[in-house]
Amino acid sequence: MNILGISAYYHDSAACLLQSGRIVAAAQEERFTRKKHDHDYPAQAIEYCLEAGGIGTEDLDLIVFYDKPFLKFERILETYLAFAPAGLASFLQAMPLWLKEKLWLPDIIKKKLDYKGKVLFPQHHQSHAASAFYPSPFEEAAFLTLDGVGEWTTTSWGVGKGNHIDILAELKFPHSLGLLYSAFTYFTGFRVNSGEYKVMGLAPYGQPKYVDVILDELMDLKPDGSFKLNMRYFDYCAGLTMTNKRFADLFGGPPRKPESKLTQREMDLAASVQKVTEMAVSRIVKTVAEETGQKNLVMSGGVALNCVANGRLLGEGLFDNIWIQPAAGDAGGALGAALYAWHQYLDNPREVCAGMDHQAGSYLGPEYSEEEIAAYLDRVGAEYRRLDLADMPAEVAGILASEKVVGWFQGRMEFGPRALGNRSIIGDARSPKMQRVMNLKIKYRESFRPFAPSVLAERVGDYFEMDVASPYMLLVAGVNRDICRDMDEQECSLFGIEKLNVARSTVPAITHVDYSARVQTVHAETNPLYHQLISAFDQKTGCGVIVNTSFNVRGEPIVCDPSHAYTCFMRTEMDYLVMGPFILDKVRQPDWHEDGDWRQEFELD
Repeated sequence: MNILGISAYYHDSAACLLQSGRIVAAAQEERFTRKKHDHDYPAQAIEYCLEAGGIGTEDLDLIVFYDKPFLKFERILETYLAFAPAGLASFLQAMPLWLKEKLWLPDIIKKKLDYKGKVLFPQHHQSHAASAFYPSPFEEAAFLTLDGVGEWTTTSWGVGKGNHIDILAELKFPHSLGLLYSAFTYFTGFRVNSGEYKVMGLAPYGQPKYVDVILDELMDLKPDGSFKLNMRYFDYCAGLTMTNKRFADLFGGPPRKPESKLTQREMDLAASVQKVTEMAVSRIVKTVAEETGQKNLVMSGGVALNCVANGRLLGEGLFDNIWIQPAAGDAGGALGAALYAWHQYLDNPREVCAGMDHQAGSYLGPEYSEEEIAAYLDRVGAEYRRLDLADMPAEVAGILASEKVVGWFQGRMEFGPRALGNRSIIGDARSPKMQRVMNLKIKYRESFRPFAPSVLAERVGDYFEMDVASPYMLLVAGVNRDICRDMDEQECSLFGIEKLNVARSTVPAITHVDYSARVQTVHAETNPLYHQLISAFDQKTGCGVIVNTSFNVRGEPIVCDPSHAYTCFMRTEMDYLVMGPFILDKVRQPDWHEDGDWRQEFELD
């Protein structure tokens, strides 16, 4: 049985294909269109999924969309009416897309795909809960979903058992932890729905001096984790921005202008909202543990991508095991919708393998054959050399050990926002200059942004204060004290971004200013080649961890196909590109010419 899941028309549109309940393919539309966070109908992602499954639209048994458009439209209308006439400008801006497309989704889907079958519409948070529970390695578990807003729900929790999920409690719009975080994202000068992770990365440079202000003025947070926001300070219900003048007055002036210099205020605001978020999530999870009595927790929704909060939950030990959907945001809604239909609507059983999830490492996107890669490289006149697979790990490990930066393009593209070793830029974690080089000369992004480590799963305890798997880079852990160095008196006196250039451990490129790291454990079972590469690096240097960042530049989606990878390689100061079995040395490539500033193609956030 073939089920197509779709998410679209908010942000991060995506498609997923299930065949007899097995996840065959999943991808975000942005990877094909090259429009970051593309929200349009995911035509190319759908085309890829059908091709990966070897089927046409005539073979589809069900199509499932990830939320209920009419229920969402009801919320929008009720909200505008409640705030009228204040929201007229926002209302007039929103209505054309609703009247043209969103209200006619069943007809649009059927017409675009020439499909005559049934289209299902689970609720937004049912899709999130399904994406968290059904692929997890647990027969039963509590689930928690947190995001900006679906139709009305902003937070939900409940229990999944066997093939069934039950939502037991919800928080409703406009009271939203995701929207609170997005309000601070906007106020600190970053783009909503894409810049939240920048706020999380900026937080360790500041002091949480505004926590009491947030809890006294903006948010009434109860001991059980439920809360209400004081809407006098927010503008997202009816306006065109997230916050208003009262919010600005509360925090000493107007929002930071995008691309302007970061000040200590922004760092302190980031630290404060991050701490409040961790407090709220911790209280909610404590309530979920007490009310459900479950030993396992699964999570999804955009807030579940806050790996710092996730790391805190892990340390609190409220659950024996935690599993987080790697595509936790709206893209993962396509997967959850399809799984909801297969298990809950059609009542098909789940097969659970203890310790193994059904996400296949989240390597669910397109892959390209040796012949396809060579054909592209020949077409553009690239100079390359073919490596034997047995020799590749050792040769690339030697390149990394010489502090060179390598673009690593292998196998199937990752599903979700993180590069997990198939569409990655990699480097030597021991290098004190690697973070700065990668940020400024390769990623073209803010210098404060941290990089993640990829570490051999069997050696994670040698480097980090954790003893669990983290294959999807969704847990932050402390760097082991025995490989850290204490700062001297002068270094301790540094503030803000000045902290950045102080080496804090024997792996400084992945050690954040608070001695933490966003860990990816690499497993031989799910990514044998990447595991072999890090193993070869370990054998050569005695270090079982490397730097891993996504294969893209700021404002651009992660690369998908060989042309994207080669173009990104040539536009930046990467030293080598390893694509399939082929290795390319930058100094041997033909001259690269482009008209105009290529970075203007991408919308910076």
